[in-house]
Amino acid sequence: MQRRKFIRLAGGGTIAAATVSSAALSGCSTRVPDEAIEAWQDPYNTVTSGDVRHWLVSYAILAPHSHNLQSWVVDLRRPFEIWLYCDPARLLPQTDPHARQIMVSHGCFLELLVMAAKERALRADITLFPQGEFEGDTPDGRPIARVHLSTDTSVSKDPLFPQILQRHTNRGLYDIQRPVPSSDWLAMGASLDTSVRFGFVTQEDEEAIAKHRKIANAAYRIEMTTPRTVLESYRWLRLGAGEVNAHRDGISLMAPLPVFLSKVGLFDRSKAPAPDSYATTSELEDFAKKIASTPAFTWLMTRDNSRATQIAAGRAWARLQLAATAQGLAIQPLSQALQEYPEQQGPYGDIHRLCGAAATGQTLQMWARVGYAQPVPPAPRRRFTDFIRKA
Repeated sequence: MQRRKFIRLAGGGTIAAATVSSAALSGCSTRVPDEAIEAWQDPYNTVTSGDVRHWLVSYAILAPHSHNLQSWVVDLRRPFEIWLYCDPARLLPQTDPHARQIMVSHGCFLELLVMAAKERALRADITLFPQGEFEGDTPDGRPIARVHLSTDTSVSKDPLFPQILQRHTNRGLYDIQRPVPSSDWLAMGASLDTSVRFGFVTQEDEEAIAKHRKIANAAYRIEMTTPRTVLESYRWLRLGAGEVNAHRDGISLMAPLPVFLSKVGLFDRSKAPAPDSYATTSELEDFAKKIASTPAFTWLMTRDNSRATQIAAGRAWARLQLAATAQGLAIQPLSQALQEYPEQQGPYGDIHRLCGAAATGQTLQMWARVGYAQPVPPAPRRRFTDFIRKA
């Protein structure tokens, strides 16, 4: 007699897989709604005011952000200035307890803002933490940066600017048979300044790349089997077209089965799944396949880990990803092993030693997989007005 297959759900329940009909699943769209990604279509047309700062910000919000939180807030009440703040409701206290990734994400925003300003013959002078750095691990309401704009016809346009609308984080399978050529690495390295060290490894170094893959899988397993870190991701999980379009942030999941289960109340996001549950094991297997398909890894390293350095690393990461996009490459950050919560101490130390940071006291700010892959759609973005401080 054929064994009946069951799916163990997040939260501990089970459901017979056979009871989920193809007809039920067919009603669950796998396509991100057009409204949720309208910011990517043409920022020229998303803002109708005559204020050039709106145009600049409409590009800056397309920057990458950890967990796609989009924690940027801008104040435009002072003429010729853009004040950048962090939304305290959009943090990751479990997986990013010192707000390092949040500061890196603010650096990404600032780099795209500067690039957009150059397109309009504007100089963007940045003053970091104009009212002082926030104390401790949580942004405290003080501004992250003040950007003063002035006309300067001598400013050269940035050659990476056209890639902003093309840059998308690609979490799919990569082509393991297609190595990244040396010319692409040269182009990526040339896009950066010397304040951030750039490194990479390819399949030519079989031992090193095997270690990178092992660390990536180990770190991901820790995050997926640590209840509080899983629940933090669940908080930002957007299941199906309705949730994606309503929130336009976070982690979009459009796969038909979890969307259907959520609709019928069988996907419980208030409880972490057990380590041996279908939700966990299938996710780990899927991630391992993607890591196994990865032909190369890259990283960014800094001499220290100050707030200003974290922002500089974010600016460099934005440029690196745009330069990779210009070469037709896919790229995905691997944040887990760089996170500073206690359970990740093992992978954190391993990846720092592997990349040569542990002995020198340097900090790995970004680590990513690189290769060639099928194109993916952009991540959702909130409405432009959601980023503007009202009072």
